[in-house]
Amino acid sequence: MSEPLMATYKRLPVTFARGEGVWLWDDSGTRYLDALAGIAVCGLGHAHPAVRDALCAQAGLLVHTSNIYGIAEQERLGALLTALAGMDRVFFGNSGAEANEAAIKLARLYAHQRGIENPAILVMENSFHGRTLATLSATGNRKVQAGFEPLVQGFLRVPYNDIDAIETAAANRKNIVAILVEPIQGEGGINIPGDDYLPALRRICDREGWLLMLDEIQTGIGRTGRWFGFQHTDIVPDVMTLAKALGNGVPIGACVARGAAAEVFGPGSHGSTFGGNPLACRAARAVLETIAAQDLVAHAATQGAALLAAFRESLAGTAGVVAIRGRGLMLGIELDRPCSELVGQALAAGLLINVTAERVIRLLPPLIIDQDEVAALVEGLSALIRRFLSAP
Repeated sequence: MSEPLMATYKRLPVTFARGEGVWLWDDSGTRYLDALAGIAVCGLGHAHPAVRDALCAQAGLLVHTSNIYGIAEQERLGALLTALAGMDRVFFGNSGAEANEAAIKLARLYAHQRGIENPAILVMENSFHGRTLATLSATGNRKVQAGFEPLVQGFLRVPYNDIDAIETAAANRKNIVAILVEPIQGEGGINIPGDDYLPALRRICDREGWLLMLDEIQTGIGRTGRWFGFQHTDIVPDVMTLAKALGNGVPIGACVARGAAAEVFGPGSHGSTFGGNPLACRAARAVLETIAAQDLVAHAATQGAALLAAFRESLAGTAGVVAIRGRGLMLGIELDRPCSELVGQALAAGLLINVTAERVIRLLPPLIIDQDEVAALVEGLSALIRRFLSAP
């Protein structure tokens, strides 16, 4: 008999039955330390009581109406997000890809309102922005694009962390309207740009009249030790996209804007059936309030620094380890060879990790991880890495 699900995932041989904090248990009762958090989604860990209680309470009141009516929870969440970001308005969808689609549409409408008929958005090599046709066209990874041509036009790709390339594009292309960029590239291998990269992009956008649009789907909501990745600098973007950790597993995405960008959309120019419904917004509000109440942004910064230092000490001098880099609880351990098989080896050892860009072990543990769990992660994964690198 054929499988009922489309073969879109190469799934690992495990099915989880329950979770608590940073731990997951499979259907046979084996426990795993989750150092991936659903790929940066479960910032509060699993089965957090604040999210559980919010969902149960809201489900007993109202799950969905429609965006043709006022939604009080959406307005409350919007006020929280804009205050945290220092921005003005927000549009809610269901995912990161939808948030980026909203940003792309916003940039194009912004351009047409200014008489630019064939606008282009600058995007980066090795980026990842989603799997819809527009967002995979914006993505700098040929593997996710292959077979889906013709791609959406209107994107101009340049190297990441390269201001000279941006200046060259500005000098030669007069139809550029925006830059879409990740503050740290996640899927691209935990690539952290120079400290002046975002400020330099801000200066260029201000000079050229472009929108600076930051994809904070992975870096946002405390992941890097700030509420948002851009807050490691003194700049503010024109547009920011969020999803993943915003709902701690409840699907929700957001496109946040300020200034002129916040005024681009009008009635009928964009929409979503489920986006920002009462259930999703109540869950997201519980996430933000809990992170704030427990000071988990600062906790992520502290534990991330401890995790980074511990891995650097544990793996110091290990042949085959190219680099260990990170910011907050977003870490990458780059090896000198492809290492995707480590994912299965870690699973067998009770650790959930990920490998991206073929050679980079990506770690995205929940923001609530404690010192003992950090120590367990470092000890267990370091042993696996050393064994993998020493194998003939």
